[in-house]
Amino acid sequence: MEKGLILHEDPVSGNCYKIRLTAALVGMPLERREYDILKGETRTPEFLANVNANGRIPVLQIGDRFLPESDAACWYVAEGSALIPPDRFDRADMLRWMFFEQYSHEPNIATLRFWMHYLGEENLTEFQRGQVEAKWLAGKAALALMNTHLSDRDFFVGPTVTLADIALFAYTHVCEEGGCFHLADYPAVCAWIARIEALDGFLAMSA
Repeated sequence: MEKGLILHEDPVSGNCYKIRLTAALVGMPLERREYDILKGETRTPEFLANVNANGRIPVLQIGDRFLPESDAACWYVAEGSALIPPDRFDRADMLRWMFFEQYSHEPNIATLRFWMHYLGEENLTEFQRGQVEAKWLAGKAALALMNTHLSDRDFFVGPTVTLADIALFAYTHVCEEGGCFHLADYPAVCAWIARIEALDGFLAMSA
Protein backbone atom coordinates (compact mmCIF):
# COMPACT_ATOMS: atom_id res chain seq x y z
CA MET A 1 0.00 0.00 0.00
CA GLU A 2 1.39 3.37 -1.00
CA LYS A 3 1.88 5.86 1.79
CA GLY A 4 2.82 9.48 2.05
CA LEU A 5 0.21 10.91 -0.30
CA ILE A 6 -0.87 14.49 0.41
CA LEU A 7 -4.11 15.93 -0.93
CA HIS A 8 -4.14 19.69 -1.37
CA GLU A 9 -7.84 20.50 -1.24
CA ASP A 10 -10.80 22.62 -0.25
CA PRO A 11 -13.07 20.26 1.73
CA VAL A 12 -16.28 21.68 0.23
CA SER A 13 -15.14 20.88 -3.32
CA GLY A 14 -16.66 17.86 -4.99
CA ASN A 15 -13.59 17.47 -7.16
CA CYS A 16 -11.47 17.16 -4.02
CA TYR A 17 -14.01 14.82 -2.45
CA LYS A 18 -13.71 12.40 -5.37
CA ILE A 19 -10.12 11.71 -4.42
CA ARG A 20 -10.87 11.30 -0.71
CA LEU A 21 -13.72 8.90 -1.49
CA THR A 22 -11.57 6.90 -3.91
CA ALA A 23 -8.83 6.62 -1.29
CA ALA A 24 -11.33 5.55 1.37
CA LEU A 25 -12.80 2.83 -0.84
CA VAL A 26 -9.38 1.35 -1.64
CA GLY A 27 -8.04 1.81 1.89
CA MET A 28 -5.28 4.27 0.99
CA PRO A 29 -4.37 6.87 3.64
CA LEU A 30 -4.21 10.53 2.64
CA GLU A 31 -2.77 13.49 4.46
CA ARG A 32 -4.91 16.58 3.86
CA ARG A 33 -3.77 20.16 3.34
CA GLU A 34 -6.76 22.49 3.28
CA TYR A 35 -7.18 25.76 1.39
CA ASP A 36 -10.10 28.20 1.18
CA ILE A 37 -10.58 29.15 -2.45
CA LEU A 38 -12.95 31.98 -1.50
CA LYS A 39 -10.05 33.59 0.36
CA GLY A 40 -7.74 33.18 -2.61
CA GLU A 41 -5.49 30.70 -0.83
CA THR A 42 -4.73 28.83 -4.07
CA ARG A 43 -3.62 32.03 -5.81
CA THR A 44 -0.78 32.98 -3.50
CA PRO A 45 2.76 33.17 -4.93
CA GLU A 46 3.76 30.25 -2.70
CA PHE A 47 0.95 28.00 -3.93
CA LEU A 48 1.52 28.91 -7.58
CA ALA A 49 5.24 28.27 -7.28
CA ASN A 50 5.17 25.10 -5.20
CA VAL A 51 1.84 23.29 -5.73
CA ASN A 52 0.06 24.20 -8.98
CA ALA A 53 0.93 27.03 -11.33
CA ASN A 54 -2.67 26.88 -12.55
CA GLY A 55 -3.85 28.02 -9.12
CA ARG A 56 -6.42 25.28 -8.74
CA ILE A 57 -7.18 22.35 -6.49
CA PRO A 58 -7.30 19.43 -6.00
CA VAL A 59 -3.66 18.51 -6.34
CA LEU A 60 -2.38 15.11 -5.23
CA GLN A 61 1.19 15.28 -3.98
CA ILE A 62 3.18 12.08 -4.43
CA GLY A 63 6.54 12.56 -2.79
CA ASP A 64 7.98 15.62 -4.50
CA ARG A 65 5.69 15.34 -7.54
CA PHE A 66 2.33 17.07 -7.92
CA LEU A 67 -0.64 15.72 -9.88
CA PRO A 68 -3.48 18.18 -10.57
CA GLU A 69 -6.92 17.34 -12.04
CA SER A 70 -9.32 15.29 -9.96
CA ASP A 71 -9.91 12.39 -12.32
CA ALA A 72 -6.19 11.89 -12.96
CA ALA A 73 -5.61 11.79 -9.20
CA CYS A 74 -8.48 9.32 -8.75
CA TRP A 75 -6.92 7.07 -11.38
CA TYR A 76 -3.57 7.20 -9.63
CA VAL A 77 -5.12 6.25 -6.30
CA ALA A 78 -7.32 3.51 -7.76
CA GLU A 79 -4.88 1.87 -10.16
CA GLY A 80 -4.64 -1.84 -9.43
CA SER A 81 -7.93 -1.88 -7.51
CA ALA A 82 -11.40 -3.12 -8.44
CA LEU A 83 -12.47 0.47 -9.08
CA ILE A 84 -10.80 0.21 -12.50
CA PRO A 85 -12.36 -2.64 -14.53
CA PRO A 86 -10.08 -5.34 -15.95
CA ASP A 87 -12.00 -5.47 -19.24
CA ARG A 88 -10.59 -3.15 -21.93
CA PHE A 89 -13.97 -1.95 -23.18
CA ASP A 90 -15.23 -1.37 -19.65
CA ARG A 91 -12.17 0.73 -18.85
CA ALA A 92 -12.81 2.87 -21.92
CA ASP A 93 -16.50 3.12 -21.02
CA MET A 94 -15.53 4.20 -17.50
CA LEU A 95 -13.39 6.95 -19.00
CA ARG A 96 -16.30 7.94 -21.23
CA TRP A 97 -18.44 8.67 -18.17
CA MET A 98 -15.57 10.45 -16.44
CA PHE A 99 -15.16 12.69 -19.50
CA PHE A 100 -18.93 13.25 -19.52
CA GLU A 101 -18.74 14.33 -15.89
CA GLN A 102 -16.04 16.89 -16.60
CA TYR A 103 -17.58 18.20 -19.84
CA SER A 104 -21.37 18.00 -19.44
CA HIS A 105 -22.03 17.52 -15.71
CA GLU A 106 -19.52 19.34 -13.50
CA PRO A 107 -19.41 22.64 -15.46
CA ASN A 108 -23.15 23.02 -14.92
CA ILE A 109 -24.15 21.27 -11.70
CA ALA A 110 -21.01 22.08 -9.73
CA THR A 111 -20.84 25.64 -11.02
CA LEU A 112 -24.42 26.40 -9.99
CA ARG A 113 -23.74 24.92 -6.54
CA PHE A 114 -20.71 27.17 -6.14
CA TRP A 115 -22.47 30.27 -7.45
CA MET A 116 -25.72 29.88 -5.51
CA HIS A 117 -24.60 28.15 -2.32
CA TYR A 118 -21.18 29.67 -1.72
CA LEU A 119 -21.02 32.97 -3.61
CA GLY A 120 -24.72 33.78 -3.22
CA GLU A 121 -27.02 34.86 -6.03
CA GLU A 122 -26.83 38.48 -4.92
CA ASN A 123 -23.05 38.44 -5.48
CA LEU A 124 -23.06 37.05 -9.00
CA THR A 125 -21.69 39.14 -11.82
CA GLU A 126 -23.90 40.16 -14.71
CA PHE A 127 -22.17 37.55 -16.85
CA GLN A 128 -22.80 34.81 -14.28
CA ARG A 129 -26.47 35.77 -13.97
CA GLY A 130 -26.79 35.46 -17.71
CA GLN A 131 -25.39 31.93 -17.59
CA VAL A 132 -27.65 30.51 -14.86
CA GLU A 133 -30.52 29.33 -17.06
CA ALA A 134 -28.25 27.71 -19.63
CA LYS A 135 -26.35 25.85 -16.92
CA TRP A 136 -29.60 24.79 -15.26
CA LEU A 137 -30.91 23.35 -18.54
CA ALA A 138 -27.61 21.61 -19.30
CA GLY A 139 -27.44 20.23 -15.77
CA LYS A 140 -30.98 18.88 -16.02
CA ALA A 141 -30.08 17.20 -19.30
CA ALA A 142 -27.05 15.56 -17.68
CA LEU A 143 -29.12 14.26 -14.76
CA ALA A 144 -31.82 12.99 -17.11
CA LEU A 145 -29.24 11.06 -19.15
CA MET A 146 -27.81 9.57 -15.97
CA ASN A 147 -31.30 8.60 -14.81
CA THR A 148 -32.04 6.83 -18.09
CA HIS A 149 -28.73 4.98 -18.03
CA LEU A 150 -29.27 3.83 -14.43
CA SER A 151 -32.85 2.73 -14.99
CA ASP A 152 -31.78 -0.87 -15.68
CA ARG A 153 -28.41 -1.17 -13.94
CA ASP A 154 -26.90 -0.61 -10.51
CA PHE A 155 -23.72 1.22 -11.55
CA PHE A 156 -22.52 3.12 -14.59
CA VAL A 157 -20.13 0.48 -15.95
CA GLY A 158 -20.45 -3.24 -15.36
CA PRO A 159 -21.89 -4.88 -12.26
CA THR A 160 -19.81 -3.10 -9.61
CA VAL A 161 -18.74 0.40 -8.65
CA THR A 162 -15.98 2.06 -10.69
CA LEU A 163 -14.33 5.46 -10.87
CA ALA A 164 -17.15 6.53 -13.17
CA ASP A 165 -19.56 6.28 -10.25
CA ILE A 166 -17.25 8.14 -7.90
CA ALA A 167 -16.67 10.95 -10.38
CA LEU A 168 -20.40 11.43 -10.95
CA PHE A 169 -21.45 10.90 -7.35
CA ALA A 170 -19.38 13.74 -5.92
CA TYR A 171 -21.43 16.63 -7.26
CA THR A 172 -24.66 14.76 -8.02
CA HIS A 173 -25.46 13.93 -4.41
CA VAL A 174 -25.18 17.61 -3.41
CA CYS A 175 -26.70 19.09 -6.57
CA GLU A 176 -29.72 20.46 -4.68
CA GLU A 177 -27.40 22.90 -2.89
CA GLY A 178 -27.39 24.85 -6.14
CA GLY A 179 -31.09 25.56 -5.66
CA CYS A 180 -31.91 24.56 -9.22
CA PHE A 181 -32.10 20.76 -9.23
CA HIS A 182 -34.44 18.32 -7.48
CA LEU A 183 -33.14 14.79 -7.05
CA ALA A 184 -36.66 13.42 -6.59
CA ASP A 185 -37.14 14.06 -10.32
CA TYR A 186 -34.54 11.34 -10.99
CA PRO A 187 -35.54 8.19 -9.07
CA ALA A 188 -32.91 5.94 -10.65
CA VAL A 189 -30.23 8.44 -9.69
CA CYS A 190 -31.58 8.51 -6.12
CA ALA A 191 -31.41 4.72 -5.89
CA TRP A 192 -27.84 4.79 -7.23
CA ILE A 193 -26.85 7.43 -4.65
CA ALA A 194 -28.15 5.12 -1.92
CA ARG A 195 -26.07 2.23 -3.32
CA ILE A 196 -22.91 4.35 -3.31
CA GLU A 197 -23.55 5.48 0.27
CA ALA A 198 -23.97 1.83 1.31
CA LEU A 199 -20.55 0.75 -0.01
CA ASP A 200 -18.03 -0.68 2.42
CA GLY A 201 -15.57 2.06 3.22
CA PHE A 202 -17.84 4.88 2.09
CA LEU A 203 -16.70 8.29 3.30
CA ALA A 204 -19.17 11.16 3.52
CA MET A 205 -18.22 14.49 2.01
CA SER A 206 -18.36 16.15 5.42
CA ALA A 207 -16.10 13.57 7.08
